[in-house]
Amino acid sequence: MENRQSILREIPKIDELLLDEQLIFFMESTPRAVIVNAAREITERVRTEILVGNRKEAPDRQEMVSDIRALVEGKKKHSLRHLVNASGVILHTNLGRANLCQEAVKGVLEVADSYSNLEYDIAKGARGSRHDHVGEIISRITGAEAAMVVNNNAAATMLCLSAMACGKEVIVSRGELVEIGGSFRIPDIMEQSGAHLKEVGTTNKTKLSDYRNAFALELTGALMKVHTSNYRIVGFTQEASLTELAGLAAQLSLPLIYDMGSGLMVDLSRYGVDEPSVGAALRDGADVVLFSGDKLLGGPQAGILIGKKEYIDRMKRHPLARAFRVDKMTLAALEATFFEYLDTEGAKKNIPVLSMITVPEAELKARAGRLKEKILEKAPAFTVETSECTDQIGGGSAPTTRLSGQAVLVSGGGFSAERLERLLRKAEIPVIARVAHDKVLLSVRTIREHELDLVARAFACAASQAETAKG
Repeated sequence: MENRQSILREIPKIDELLLDEQLIFFMESTPRAVIVNAAREITERVRTEILVGNRKEAPDRQEMVSDIRALVEGKKKHSLRHLVNASGVILHTNLGRANLCQEAVKGVLEVADSYSNLEYDIAKGARGSRHDHVGEIISRITGAEAAMVVNNNAAATMLCLSAMACGKEVIVSRGELVEIGGSFRIPDIMEQSGAHLKEVGTTNKTKLSDYRNAFALELTGALMKVHTSNYRIVGFTQEASLTELAGLAAQLSLPLIYDMGSGLMVDLSRYGVDEPSVGAALRDGADVVLFSGDKLLGGPQAGILIGKKEYIDRMKRHPLARAFRVDKMTLAALEATFFEYLDTEGAKKNIPVLSMITVPEAELKARAGRLKEKILEKAPAFTVETSECTDQIGGGSAPTTRLSGQAVLVSGGGFSAERLERLLRKAEIPVIARVAHDKVLLSVRTIREHELDLVARAFACAASQAETAKG
């Protein structure tokens, strides 16, 4: 604690900061009170970071001045903005998950700045349904009788349970009561839907007989299986397969709901991705399958429901369907994404998530080499090297899968790795990287080719701050 107090004493005083020439010049176009408030906010932020142990050193005056200016200027910028993901996590939830393919981007742009036939049947000249725009292509790709889309998979789960089992018990394995990001839990969603959770089995073992024994005539509304997409239970385990549950559901005249989460459409097993596919879920006998649009599917945020027409139609008529519906831009992006799956090999090249997973190692090495040269060209004061690294899929998908990647490691330039990482985040186009072994690590798997120059520019900007501080 004493060490932290000594670091706190090294923080430049606000009065001293306000005498800096940059801030004096800045005051010609910005009210002094605004700059003073920004200085106080930055100072308090630094103090908090030191006290909680997230910062090991006090910033110098130049860094504080730059942060104050960035804070004032940042308040004039849009909050949601472009950044470079150099973390190596493909589906980074904090960074917006899946990047859209180019055809999806074109689709969004086409409907965003014009009127569209969102709920208009052009052929009939009458009101139409927004479900029609994606239902056919999703059914065609997945082999389902019918499909519909809501705004995320949690909404899909709630709508499905409310429409199919409100007031009834839904039997779920205790080992599948997952929690997704933001502390949203399956039991909580089920409670809000009006269905009643009936837990069976234990955390590590649930048998088919557990489901059968929990069935109660006139009380049970459905069987439900939840894919544990963001964790794995290993060791002394047992679970009822989807095929087994489908057979039992048929015997008991119950619908079988499968919340599979990730939405994998193609076989990626050769890349270490051991996840169930959407098509296999239907073939194994699920009556309704729920999955996300912005995970392994590689589309926009959405919850997709496919399965038997009688159940999908029931959900389309449910009051929650309107509360959870998606807008025209989501529909346009989703339609274009599914069209890519008409050619599965083409989809691996054109859909960014799949492309990042399947990119050859030789290409990653070449990209790392190009990034190294660009950084040295723009900021020669840094020490730059390439190295192997480990990447992740992320987004609650394939939690045990590790991808062999390539990275660029940067150090020196008069900065600690922690400070350099912060400066990269403060660049005009922020660069989100990792710190490993006192170096900044940039995984090239998640850096697109046209972003290499942006990364090099961010390092050049950081280097210029060091030069300014010396001057």
